[in-house]
Amino acid sequence: MSGKDKFKKPWGFFVTLHKEDGFIVKKIVVKPQHRLSLQRHLYRSEHWHVINGKGELQLEEKRIHIETGTSVDIPQNAWHRISNSGSIDLIFIEIQRGSSLTEEDIERKEDDYGRAD
Repeated sequence: MSGKDKFKKPWGFFVTLHKEDGFIVKKIVVKPQHRLSLQRHLYRSEHWHVINGKGELQLEEKRIHIETGTSVDIPQNAWHRISNSGSIDLIFIEIQRGSSLTEEDIERKEDDYGRAD
């Protein structure tokens, strides 16, 4: 199953590129000087590959500089957040793998837009 719906978020948007049992591929765009919530997922892991821009990934207690060409694995249940520190859109491809691949599998610890649990 494929879909091209654009889901707007306060930090930018995402588009689901492909979806099958057990995995989803998304294109995620983070606007300059914005960041996603500090979050974790109980039922899925993620693989991110940056295709444009630069920023910082918080993975548990680590802070990792990311830029075009950077790939990173986000383990299931790990706290993580990506920030766009640049002046252009930060774009990455996300591959989700797991037993539940819904937007409801997000636990937010911190959020700039008032969505923390």
